[in-house]
Amino acid sequence: MTANLLDFDLEGLAAFVESLGEKRFRATQLFRWIHQRGARDFGEMSDLAKSLRGKLATSARIEGLPVVAQHESADGTIKWLFDVGGGDAVEAVFIPEDDRGTLCVSSQAGCAVGCRFCSTGHQGFSRNLTTGEILAQLWFAEHFLRKHLKTEERVISNVVMMGMGEPLQNYAALVPALRAMLDDHGYGLSRRRVTVSTSGVVPMMDRLGGDCPVALAVSLHAPNDTLRDNLVPLNQKYPLAELLAACNRYLEHAPRDFITFEYCMLDGVNDTPEHARELVRLVKGRIACKLNLIPFNPFPQSGLTRSPHSRVLAFAKILSDAGIVTTVRKTRGDDIDAACGQLAGDVKDRTRVAERMARQRTVMLKPVPAAPAAKEG
Repeated sequence: MTANLLDFDLEGLAAFVESLGEKRFRATQLFRWIHQRGARDFGEMSDLAKSLRGKLATSARIEGLPVVAQHESADGTIKWLFDVGGGDAVEAVFIPEDDRGTLCVSSQAGCAVGCRFCSTGHQGFSRNLTTGEILAQLWFAEHFLRKHLKTEERVISNVVMMGMGEPLQNYAALVPALRAMLDDHGYGLSRRRVTVSTSGVVPMMDRLGGDCPVALAVSLHAPNDTLRDNLVPLNQKYPLAELLAACNRYLEHAPRDFITFEYCMLDGVNDTPEHARELVRLVKGRIACKLNLIPFNPFPQSGLTRSPHSRVLAFAKILSDAGIVTTVRKTRGDDIDAACGQLAGDVKDRTRVAERMARQRTVMLKPVPAAPAAKEG
């Protein structure tokens, strides 16, 4: 079996190149061809020695993920469905904004955490993605968008590990993927612009802070353990006191001086003024943070509904008046089920996924209309 070079960060690729009897600097050249130029064919890598290209042709490959569907929202958001084999599919979402282009990336096929408000969690867990499968989402999206936007400039300026799955439960594959995203010879993304979202896997938060600190977002969703136990089952293993302590430890290494807490607004469940005041008591003076209030994206199996906008604003005002930086997330891509909490890989019924994906392969992908490239900053 040949090695898929998308599975390697630069250090891993250097070790592979050395195993072929080549110098380590060849790995840097190869890494640039793959990630900066989107090359798939070793034959086009003109600055590599012909002998190395011959070795690579017999021992390696650059293999992305088959795209089985593409959907574009009225707001410009694009969702791709990728086939990861075995009847499983994962999704990635590109969100264009005036000052950035953000790609939401999946780390698992399904999710084992089972948060009540997340449709991915209701799908169940199938398996972890490999490093190559995580990176393939960025590799495809970046070079697809450059081609269709007719630009040589980088389009994706931000990556958020907020797609399907709990990234920190796939730690071994996640960290090399993050390192490739950050590497100047790869995608050259700032640590501040790569965000890992976690439901609170405390030991892995500590490891990430030491191994590859990037921006951290924590799915909070409740101001007390009783409610969070119900909404985020992982809280039963790592309750709020342990989670906040881990967040403070992470800040010693983090590229940003705050933790983002995600809080999904659920009608009549966690959105009352008393919940807001309890949240103030939980975090104020205990953790440097920003609160991101997320409108819930309903799906039938949850039995939950979205908080009225007026109540979201009233909740946000209580937090802001207490001196806590608070934002209300603008819902993007909900008309194509690409909004927060909606990624379910179109595999809710796993017994029929292969048939459905086969049908989707026959649908021609819609071209992406031209739009300005994302700015740096």
